[in-house]
Amino acid sequence: MATADTIPAWIVMFIGIYAFAAAMGELRMPGTWNGMMTDFEQSPGMRFIAGLFTLTLGACVYLVTPWRPDDWLYICVSALGGLLTIEGILLLAAGERFITTGKWVLGSASEVWAGISAVLGAGLIFVALSRLETF
Repeated sequence: MATADTIPAWIVMFIGIYAFAAAMGELRMPGTWNGMMTDFEQSPGMRFIAGLFTLTLGACVYLVTPWRPDDWLYICVSALGGLLTIEGILLLAAGERFITTGKWVLGSASEVWAGISAVLGAGLIFVALSRLETF
């Protein structure tokens, strides 16, 4: 069960699982992320729902993470919550431009980004398990 001392570790664990699973999906079926970006580009409703969800998730992550300036994990998770909140605001305010920029960054190198996501996800899972003292 999560306690105030383990909240950031659990958040990092689930973000790591998400990043790793999303990467495996893209590596299994290359082009999925590009197709998703095209769908977002063409659908104002999907951008709105994604923006609302991202804003809400970011605010929740930010608000439930206790502030401990002496612990790097707490700082990183708080900053991540803030960045997610900003991403949600950008999706709501200028979604088409934000998605176009994301599509340009993703480009034709989605497999490279998926590899980076897989490594990052595995690293986050390791950090979380280390912090949760499962090793």
